[in-house]
Amino acid sequence: MSIAACAEIVAAGDPDRFRATMSGPVSAREKLLPLYAFNLEVARAPWVSQEPMIAQMRLQFWRDTLAGIAGGGPVPAHEVAAPLAGALHGAGLSPDTLDHIVVARWADVAREPFETEAALWDYLDATNGGLMWAGVAALGADKALEAPARALGRALGLANWLMAVAELRARGWAAWPSGDYAGLIARAGDDLATARAARFGAALPAARSAWRAPGVLNRARAHPDWIGTPRLAGAEAGARLRLIGVSLLRRW
Repeated sequence: MSIAACAEIVAAGDPDRFRATMSGPVSAREKLLPLYAFNLEVARAPWVSQEPMIAQMRLQFWRDTLAGIAGGGPVPAHEVAAPLAGALHGAGLSPDTLDHIVVARWADVAREPFETEAALWDYLDATNGGLMWAGVAALGADKALEAPARALGRALGLANWLMAVAELRARGWAAWPSGDYAGLIARAGDDLATARAARFGAALPAARSAWRAPGVLNRARAHPDWIGTPRLAGAEAGARLRLIGVSLLRRW
C-alpha cells in the first residue's frame, strides 16, 4: 500500500495523467498519484458489473473510506486508500471534493441521457473539475485558483468524453443522444481561455494533466465526424512532443 502501487495503477489506466505527473517533482507525484488512482477506482466502479447494486456498493465503499479519512478513523486495507489518506492529510485537503466525485459517478450507474447541456456540464464539473481542483489544491494553490482549475478540468473532461463516445454507447450509455456537440465544444473553449489566464505556479504538474485537451477539442471543432473515433486523439508522437514542450516551457 504505497505510492508505487498508485503509480502502477495510474500508468496502466490513465497514461496521460501519469505522463503529466512524472514531468513534475517527486513531491508533487506523492500527492497527485494517490488522487489519480482514487479517481480511476471510482470511475471504473460503475462498469465492473451489469448489476447496478454491485456498482453502487463499490461507490459507497469510497464514500465510507473518505468519511473515515475525514474523521481520522481507520483506513481500509486497500492499495489506494492508505496512500490517499496520507496525501489528503499531508496536503491539508478536505475529502469533500472527492466525495462529490463519487456521488457524481452514480450517473454512470444509471446510464440515463443528460437532458440539458447544463446537466452534462455539472457532471463534468463534479468529476473532472473536482479532480483538477483537488490536484491543484494538493500542490498548495489557494481558493482563488479553484474557478480556473475547475474550468480546465471541465475542458479536459469533455475532451476525454468526446474520445469515449463510441465506447460509452457500446456499453449502453447514450449520454448525449442529439449528437450535437458544437455548443459543448464552444463552452470548453471558453473554459480553456479562463484557465490560460490563471497562474498555476507550483500547481502546474496538476494543471498539466490537461495537456492533450486543447488539441482534442480543436480537432473535434474542425472535424465533428471524428468524435468517438481514434482520429480525435491525434498522432501519439505529436502529442508526446507537445507534453515535452509544455513541460520545458513550464506551461500546461
